[in-house]
Amino acid sequence: MLKDDILNFNRPFVIAGPCSAETEEQVISTCNRIAGYDDVQMLRAGIWKPRTRPDSFEGLGSEALPWLVEAGRQTGLRTTTEVANTKHVEEALKAGVDVLWIGARTTVNPFAVQEIADSLKGVDIPVMIKNPVNPDLSLWIGAFERFKNAGLNDLVAIHRGFSIYRHPKYRNVPNWEIPIALKEELPDVPMICDPSHITGNRNLLLEVSQKALDLDFNGLMIEVHPTPDLAWSDREQQIEPDKFGALLSALIRRKKNLDPDVKEMMAEVRNKVRTLDDRIFELLSERMRLSQEMGKIKDENNITILQQGHWSKLLNERLDQAESYGLSQKFVRNLLDAIHQESIRHQTKVMNTENKNDKTDH
Repeated sequence: MLKDDILNFNRPFVIAGPCSAETEEQVISTCNRIAGYDDVQMLRAGIWKPRTRPDSFEGLGSEALPWLVEAGRQTGLRTTTEVANTKHVEEALKAGVDVLWIGARTTVNPFAVQEIADSLKGVDIPVMIKNPVNPDLSLWIGAFERFKNAGLNDLVAIHRGFSIYRHPKYRNVPNWEIPIALKEELPDVPMICDPSHITGNRNLLLEVSQKALDLDFNGLMIEVHPTPDLAWSDREQQIEPDKFGALLSALIRRKKNLDPDVKEMMAEVRNKVRTLDDRIFELLSERMRLSQEMGKIKDENNITILQQGHWSKLLNERLDQAESYGLSQKFVRNLLDAIHQESIRHQTKVMNTENKNDKTDH
């Protein structure tokens, strides 16, 4: 099974090839050049390209399928392409493509996912599923469930980032917490990172690829083109074969198996962390008891739970202090929001209980 091959591969499992299949020579020559790198285990090329605007290049369609399959035959590597409907599935299977992937614009549509899953019932083929364009973990998990319900269990996840309007750095923001959450929910599913679509910028590929490996992702999907500036689609995010090889060489491969002395050192630090975490939760528990006390005061004096002026002042004070604590403002904001919501929950509970008791007494 593909997922077992990826999980058992002792290096990053790399999928590479052009964003779009443009000509037979371009596909086969590019794939032959990148196949020489040991990390490369699968070839990719876009045959059908779901584009935002109808006047963009949307792929050559089924006429390009034999080029990808021939590249796989010449290199001995598996091949993969994106499918977005049952016609794509039928033509890709007929041509002999080894692995199918579901794109982000398809994953976001449960009807389309179900249609493709139904068309693959009884077919023994691996399927890779990209995250939906919007940051919705349940929607991503749901796509896996639909394929599993159709009898397909050789499934792989691809993290390609999430759409956002004019982000200053990324084409699609990584939101690493979402693929990490998917790994927790589906631990037997390998996770591949697509830094090409996350960055939209070849100069950021190494940075994001390294981040993915540091987070224990199983592999990478990278777009490679012989002359990226002349590519028919996504020029900025594609990389030349030689630079692609340099990128692979520059990656730091982290150890998974710990030496006994390192394991002991980590255990010592983790015990200290656990002690601190216990104290944090004890303090939070005490914090919520004070919130309940505040709720009683507000209820007795007929005051609204939310005091926007006080909350805004507290929030700004803590955000200003974030750097002095060695914490990011984003983390402090998320933490305070969580504490505030839990405090509101406790205050609401107190008010509802008090009101219920009042009615009972009368």
